[in-house]
This record gives sequence, C-alpha cells and structure tokens, in this order.
Amino acid sequence: MNPNLETLALGGGCFWCTEAVFVRTKGVLDVESGYCNGDTLNPGYEQVCSGSTGHAEVVKLCYDPTLISTREILEIFFVIHDPTTLNAQGHDHGTQYRSGIYYSTPAQHAVAQTLIDELTQSRVYARPIVTEVLPVSNYWAAEAYHQDFFDQHPTQGYCLAVAAPKVAKFRQTFARLVRD
Repeated sequence: MNPNLETLALGGGCFWCTEAVFVRTKGVLDVESGYCNGDTLNPGYEQVCSGSTGHAEVVKLCYDPTLISTREILEIFFVIHDPTTLNAQGHDHGTQYRSGIYYSTPAQHAVAQTLIDELTQSRVYARPIVTEVLPVSNYWAAEAYHQDFFDQHPTQGYCLAVAAPKVAKFRQTFARLVRD
C-alpha cells in the first residue's frame, strides 16, 4: 500500500448513504462499509442493529491527501448528514447511527476538531454538533451485501428516498470534487 495514503472512518447514519457519496469523490480510492468503536469482536449486521455491540455504522475511506484533503472530506461529511441529532439520522434511530469521525492520525483529529469549532462558532447549525471524534478502534468490514449497496440497488426504496438525494446534494455542492 502507498505509504502516503490515509484512512479515516465516518459515521453518518446508514452506511449505504455515506458510501454512495464517497465512492464518487475524487481522491478517495476505496470505500468500505463497516462497523467500529464498539465492544464486540467481528459483529454482524443484526447484532449492530440491536444496539448491543456499541458499534457505529461507518464507511472506512482510503484516500490520497495529495488529491483531497482531510478537511475537504470532512466538509463533504458535514453537508451530507445531520451532525446535530444524537444517535439518529432521519428515520434511522439507535447508537449505531450516531455521527462520528474516527481518525487514524493526530493530524486528522486536529482537522476534525478545528472544523467542528469553526462550524459551531459560525452557527451553521441551529442546534449543537454532537459528532463524536475518537480514534478508530475495533473496526470490522460489513457483510458483502452491504458493499456498494446504492450502486447495486439504485431503485430500492431507501436508496431512492434517502441515498439518492444525498448524492445529488454532494454533486451540486462539491462539483469540483466529483469523480469523472
């Protein structure tokens, strides 16, 4: 693996939606849906959905910081989900849907905290940001059927109602970062 590449895990609710955006982002080389920062080893989807494992649904990004910065990735993240709802995104409720930035390096941590501070000071959101910022731990890839879900099932109801609008918002807001 290229030593200049970085990884970062993001929890923005259902991983299908978050993955659908980041697979379309320039500089992001790989996106994997998974679970992190819980207590159970190698949890399954049903376990995570029960809320008993403590894991968040996340996407693990592998990206080239010479093509896209950590800050740009986090700016996208804050536009495509609601960082002010505790343990929920839209109709999805539970600790597995919490907003989280799970960093791999101290520099990523600093960028995340600085951006949250700036968003808070500029009052971008009417409510406080509740995104947790922690080192990534106990990460496990989600089952194969969750990978590339939006691209494999674009007409599925959830994809049409929730994921597609997030992809459209990303394309409109970050046109310069959309992969060709």
